[in-house]
Amino acid sequence: MYIHGIIDLRWLLPVVLSVFAFVARGEIRETPVAPVRIVWMSDTTGSSIRNADVLLQPFSGQISVNDAAKSAVLESKGGRKASILLDFGKELYGSLKIFSGMPESKKSKRLRVCLGESVTEAMSDVDIDENPQNPTNEHSLRDFTVSVPWLGSVECGKSGFRFARIDVLDTDEPFALRYVEARSFLRANPEIGSFECSDQRLNDIWSTGAYTVKLNMQEYVWDGIKRDRLVWLGDMHPEVMTIASVWGDAPVVNKTLDYAVNDTPLPGWMNGMCSYSIWWLIIQRDLYLYQGNLDYLRSQQQYIRGLVAQISSNVDKNGRERLDGTRFLDWPTSESPDIIASGLQSLSHMAMSAAVDIAGWLGDGEMLAAAQECLGRMDKVKVKSHGNKQAAALAVISGRSDNVDKDIRIIEKDGAEGFSTFYGYYMLEALAATGHKDEAMEMISDYWGAMLDLGATTFWEDLKYSDVKNAARIDEFVPAGKHDIHAGGGDYCYKGLRLSLCHGWASGPTSWLSRHILGVRPLEPGCSTIEVNPYLGNLEWVKGSFPTPKGAVSIEVTRKADGTPLCRVEAPQGVKVVNRAAGDVLTYEK
Repeated sequence: MYIHGIIDLRWLLPVVLSVFAFVARGEIRETPVAPVRIVWMSDTTGSSIRNADVLLQPFSGQISVNDAAKSAVLESKGGRKASILLDFGKELYGSLKIFSGMPESKKSKRLRVCLGESVTEAMSDVDIDENPQNPTNEHSLRDFTVSVPWLGSVECGKSGFRFARIDVLDTDEPFALRYVEARSFLRANPEIGSFECSDQRLNDIWSTGAYTVKLNMQEYVWDGIKRDRLVWLGDMHPEVMTIASVWGDAPVVNKTLDYAVNDTPLPGWMNGMCSYSIWWLIIQRDLYLYQGNLDYLRSQQQYIRGLVAQISSNVDKNGRERLDGTRFLDWPTSESPDIIASGLQSLSHMAMSAAVDIAGWLGDGEMLAAAQECLGRMDKVKVKSHGNKQAAALAVISGRSDNVDKDIRIIEKDGAEGFSTFYGYYMLEALAATGHKDEAMEMISDYWGAMLDLGATTFWEDLKYSDVKNAARIDEFVPAGKHDIHAGGGDYCYKGLRLSLCHGWASGPTSWLSRHILGVRPLEPGCSTIEVNPYLGNLEWVKGSFPTPKGAVSIEVTRKADGTPLCRVEAPQGVKVVNRAAGDVLTYEK
């Protein structure tokens, strides 16, 4: 172990490398987050709350007997609670840690803690019987009582929030509040993909979508971090596309897909919905294109074969789907059977197209023949969109539209009105597929950008665009005459403050911008061959990187003096780059 008196640490190299690999593949890390401002106090006279500014000063994380002068003092008296509302600056998934100082009595103190994704939510009570707009404690506790020890700390809650309100419930003596911090839980996956262009609003939207999904990459890939901390397979497709564009390989995706299989023996439908099993199949195809993990795809082969047979058996001889189970696309279309039927017809065709690709990669002739035969039946059917943007988008993407121009006009009608945070992604895909990328970028800026304008740091479960015009920001108290976008938003199962303001399905613009503006698309499994076809439109420049199993591809596009684009591409060994630019003249420089 010693060479000339120096310790030989070469034996540690494999250990270090294995630890690095574990970190790189994304274990969950806990990180302290300091409050950035005091939004509100129940008393500003100094009678019930004193020295509150210390809560915004640096704290070592260690309580001391010398902290008396460094503590905020909150005293509930005269029938009024001493309360304070803190802002941690951005949405996070985690817990709250409360540190108490050293008052005269050694008794523990009872506090009420209210967590909120908006100021309104943090200031609201859990009482949906009295007001259906009020928040709930479903999936995670956001309103609860804790006891804090004398000269100690307590860590409580684990939810999605940005704001925390603390009420002192005991009235016998003042409470010494030394500090409050959030404890953020995030996977350590390094961000390999990036996107930057001359439009800062689009840059902010790309990064916000990525952060939204990163928060939802917890034990599994969740839908939301406050409510809907569940695995919903249909909702997961936009998240998988974002993960592929930002982090590349993420084992939590495979773990989540496996969970769905184990939770849903055939002939069951995932989450009880036929469309969600279809989305699982589409995810398997897309995941293999991006990651090229043949061993993993083979491990899914038996289930995929059974699912393909099950979908095919629900397509009649005339090529029309007759899927059973819960028939569902998304909530806004849930009361429209004709629109659902249109969407399921398109999705079934997309599923069989995915099955053809998968069967070819696996060399499974029996599955290939079954999928092709089903496609042959379905090719006879053209899909009507019934004037609906969701149905129109799926019809265009699947190639089943009975009138593509009409469907694009439907998607573009009234701009972002009628968009949804989930199916808006597929509306953008339909626009890109038909050469309407400029219009798509405008929709992204208007719709997803509106959430940023209202104070969002993550994208929401739902946004009705017409509500934006008179809405107040989520990081302030709602002024008189303004619309409360959180308490007054949402519908169906996400009414009012039950609405999640961090929902992974809303991340669509992140992968869309990487795919259609930066212009990277895998053509062969594992990104062994990729298309680089950037699009500037009205942009002056775009640059970024894209993860592949063999390393990152770097792209930079600028305009030459004559206005034509100049594209520089650097790709790792083993990744073939194909230029399929249409319209733009691109010059590649190594």
